[in-house]
Amino acid sequence: MLRAKSLYHLIVYSILFIIVLVSTFTFIIISNAHEELQEKNHTLKTDYTNNQKELIKNHVNYIINFIDYYNEINKNKKSEAVIQKEVLEIIEKLRVNENPNEYIFIYDFNGNLVQDAIAKKDNIGHNYLNTQDVKGKEVIKELINTSKRNLGGYVEYIWYKPEISKQTTKISYALSYNKWNWTIGKGVYLDEIDKLIKEKEEDYNQKISNYTLQITSLTIMLVLYSIFIYKNATILIVNDVKEIGKYFKESQKNNDPINQNRIIFGEFKVIANYATDAMNNIKLKTNMLEDLNKNLEDKVNEKTKELTNLIASQKKFIKNSVHEINTPLSIIQTNIDLLKMKIPNNKYITNIESGSKIIQYIYDDLSYLVKKDRVTYEKEYLDFSKILISRIEFFDEIAISNSLNFVSNIEDDIYIKFNITELQRVIDNNLSNAIKYSFAKSPIFVKLDYLNDEEIEFSVSSNSKKIESKDKIFDDFYRENNARGGFGLGLKIVKDICDKNLVIINLDSNAKETKFTYRFKINEDTTT
Repeated sequence: MLRAKSLYHLIVYSILFIIVLVSTFTFIIISNAHEELQEKNHTLKTDYTNNQKELIKNHVNYIINFIDYYNEINKNKKSEAVIQKEVLEIIEKLRVNENPNEYIFIYDFNGNLVQDAIAKKDNIGHNYLNTQDVKGKEVIKELINTSKRNLGGYVEYIWYKPEISKQTTKISYALSYNKWNWTIGKGVYLDEIDKLIKEKEEDYNQKISNYTLQITSLTIMLVLYSIFIYKNATILIVNDVKEIGKYFKESQKNNDPINQNRIIFGEFKVIANYATDAMNNIKLKTNMLEDLNKNLEDKVNEKTKELTNLIASQKKFIKNSVHEINTPLSIIQTNIDLLKMKIPNNKYITNIESGSKIIQYIYDDLSYLVKKDRVTYEKEYLDFSKILISRIEFFDEIAISNSLNFVSNIEDDIYIKFNITELQRVIDNNLSNAIKYSFAKSPIFVKLDYLNDEEIEFSVSSNSKKIESKDKIFDDFYRENNARGGFGLGLKIVKDICDKNLVIINLDSNAKETKFTYRFKINEDTTT
């Protein structure tokens, strides 16, 4: 679809459209006129030919009827030769007009010329039976043969025309008068039709010239009018648009409505009214929004201050709690060790130790949360295998008290560059979650091995319910099963540590097994 990008383009497109439209109509008119002329010429030629043929036929029949009548009333009074002579004289006097092209010719059946108005007197009696036209047609012989038919007939041939002194097409009607063995005929030259057609074509060409002149004049007038409209209308439209644009600029400083007396077109006055309403609504809503933003900003600042104080209080509480837990927890663990020395293999002591280790694990998580933003955890080369084995031993009594057991597959002497506190948080949270959510009397599989020369893989898998929301499991305070204990912070801590150290996490969970897999770089340096 053609799209005008400006008034100038619109006017140009309109002018081109007018030119194309007028040209199309001109072509259609000329084409129709030409077809009409051709049809009329054909009809004219057919009608004229038929009319002339009918006229010469009637004239010949009239002459034969006259001859027969004159012969019948005089045959008993005069000799046949005298009657024939008188008939020929009368026929000569009965010529319709002086037109040399319209005459009666008479031949006997032997081809001898009996009468021809335009022939020389010396030619009368000469034999023309074998006379041919320019195309080789034996004209006299064919006329005689045609005349002998019951109703005679027409013969078309090329014959000399005295008026123009040259050969041209002629058609003649011939009918015999058998009593005297005469062939009587009359012809008409068809170039008369060509003359009429030429006159019609000249009239047609004159009409086409007039049509073309009129249409060209109309096209020029339309183009000039379009240009006139473009120049004047464009100026007026541009003035109205500028006036509306001026209003938009001034409306930012005052609330005065647009002066419609300075606008010419009614359509732009309607647009101006819409513009005034729109600007008033915008200003009203802007004021309302500014008031709302001001109140909202005050409320946000107030709530932010309250939230900041609350968070500060929570941090202070957690910090104090962690500090207060550490002393009694140390006392409990020390006394458990003393009891185990005096009373070994006591299940109650084992249960107490398991509970204290859970408290110890929770304490380590809280301690990390309190310190992680204030402490820089430096990296060092660690024996991952040795640390993992020690943490499994730490959680072994907790697993036993929950009717679970560890099945480990740990490759020896796997070293990585990592911080020991952060590595322990990753290990402890995975082992603790496996114990917490595993089905009773099922194994917990722990695996550590090399993937390649640059990476190692640590995984913990257990038999537990399927994790439905794998995309939320690492969020703050999210717990898949609220019936079990915990704060929902362990996996969040793991996720933060892994993201910080570019560790790749993969979680697979189905109805039979849940597996957490971690891929560590052996020499990962996050600063690069």
